[in-house]
Amino acid sequence: MKLALITGARGFVGRHLARSLQQQGIKVYGLGHGAWTEFERATWGMGYWLNGEVSKRNLDIMQADIGKPDVVFHLAGGSSVGPSLAAPEEDFRRSVLSASELLEWARLAAPGVRLVLASSAAVYGTGHSQAIAEDVALDPYSPYGTNKRIAEELFKSYGKNFGLNVAIVRLFSVYGPELRKQLLWDSCSHLAVDDSRLLLGGGGNEARDWIHVGDAAALLQLAANHGSPNCFVVNGGVGVSVSVRQVAEQLCTAWGTGTQLEFSGKSRAGDPQYLVANVARAAGLGFVPQLGWQAGVADYVAWFKRANAQVGA
Repeated sequence: MKLALITGARGFVGRHLARSLQQQGIKVYGLGHGAWTEFERATWGMGYWLNGEVSKRNLDIMQADIGKPDVVFHLAGGSSVGPSLAAPEEDFRRSVLSASELLEWARLAAPGVRLVLASSAAVYGTGHSQAIAEDVALDPYSPYGTNKRIAEELFKSYGKNFGLNVAIVRLFSVYGPELRKQLLWDSCSHLAVDDSRLLLGGGGNEARDWIHVGDAAALLQLAANHGSPNCFVVNGGVGVSVSVRQVAEQLCTAWGTGTQLEFSGKSRAGDPQYLVANVARAAGLGFVPQLGWQAGVADYVAWFKRANAQVGA
């Protein structure tokens, strides 16, 4: 791989993936929403950025400017369940239509490119009680999970019908510095205002598979080597079951103020009680996670405090 394109590169995972690739001497270009200064792009290893939709027209413009990429990492699309429930049509456009545009561009203009879709464990739905393997039946609940599943089906169809080299990584609970949403961000944001008490939804025993963003970026790169018309699919997790309560307790400990942790007992409809990956297939690629969740959560708290201090300054 000498040249990589990342759609949605300004997003959380996209930024870290771009920096990882650039540090390996790979030229990285991005397409997605938002204006970046040259300094910001350079900070994250981005050599070229086009602010716009993932469309055949914009992809043609990029290819004319920079040449055909060896790999496209498709990270554009919906990013979590909550926004998809608030705006399901927008989530569909972001996840499904962008995948369709990318695949059609590849079919017509870059048939030899390798395509990696960052999907989600949300495609598995609820009702699981043990580690989930890639070949189980998909039964998503939310619009977010449903749209990711449709995008997956498009990737598989274009591989089967047009010979495109495609791969799918179903990411589980990705976290790390720069994540500005979901449990860790919301909890730290609350503690920055009132660190005496932290009230979270659910019962606290919901099991998740927490994968650090650096490990997620590494697995996406490994998957790119295995794209094929048969569509290689791999779980993006570490295979360790950790409850929301455990993570919240570690976060409070790292915060360091003796916070009283409580749970409301009220869960959002469709939230799974158990969402942990079977990682045998990832291990077969040689994937070895580098950062455990305890150290990762402590590192996140330290990052949040630094970032918050910079904003306050």
